[in-house]
Formats: sequence, C-alpha cells, structure tokens
Amino acid sequence: MSLLNEFKAFAVKGNVVDMAVGIIIGAAFGKIVSSFVGDVIMPPIGLLIGGVDFSDLAVTLKAAEGDIPAVVLSYGKFIQTILDFVIVAFAIFMGIKAINRLKREEAVAPEAPPAPTAEETLLTEIRDLLKAQQDKQP
Repeated sequence: MSLLNEFKAFAVKGNVVDMAVGIIIGAAFGKIVSSFVGDVIMPPIGLLIGGVDFSDLAVTLKAAEGDIPAVVLSYGKFIQTILDFVIVAFAIFMGIKAINRLKREEAVAPEAPPAPTAEETLLTEIRDLLKAQQDKQP
C-alpha cells in the first residue's frame, strides 16, 4: 500500500502535472507550426524559386535490379527538413520575442512603495522630536 501512496503523491505533484500539460500543448503547437510551414510558408517559397519541390530532388546511386529496390540518395528531403527547421525556429523566435516584450511592458509599471506601518511612523516621529530637541540645545 505504501508504494501506491508514493506513486499517487508523485503523479499528482504540481510539477509533473504542469510538465504533462506542457508536453501536450507542445505537441499540439508542433502540429500547428508544421501545418503553417508546409501549407502556408512553403508554397510561396516554392513559387519564388520556380516551383521546385525540394523533396523530389534525389540521385539514384544504383538502379533497381529485379526484386532489389534502387539505392537513392534523397538529398531534397534533407534540404526540405533543414528549410522547415529554419522557418520553425524563426517563427518560435518571433513568438518568444513578442511574449518577452509583453512581459517587459508589464514589468515596467513601477509599484508604489508600501506605506509605512504605524510602528515605523511612530518611530519616525520620535526621531524627528529627538533631533529637534538636540538642535535647540547649545
């Protein structure tokens, strides 16, 4: 029974739950970014470079013989993956930059200093009275 209690305490800790939520949201965000790159960004880039689809670029190292498939070096898929990575990294950079700007704007608003407590106010008055008495003495 102790093992079950330990597992329950571990599984419902705030950090574990927060991490799980972060992973789930990250996976969903990854799908959004992949769709954005593949469906929105890459078609105009392909159009700008003459309609070249990088994923089709390949070199056949050895032709197919009978039941043995061809040996193909698919360097286009590699180029496409690198390009996708650069676009995703830039999109994430811009998103984080915007979030950081919002955080800085929130932090810029200075907080008013806390009002002195009644005890501090009384001590300040006593200090001022003692200083006034010292100034009167020759």
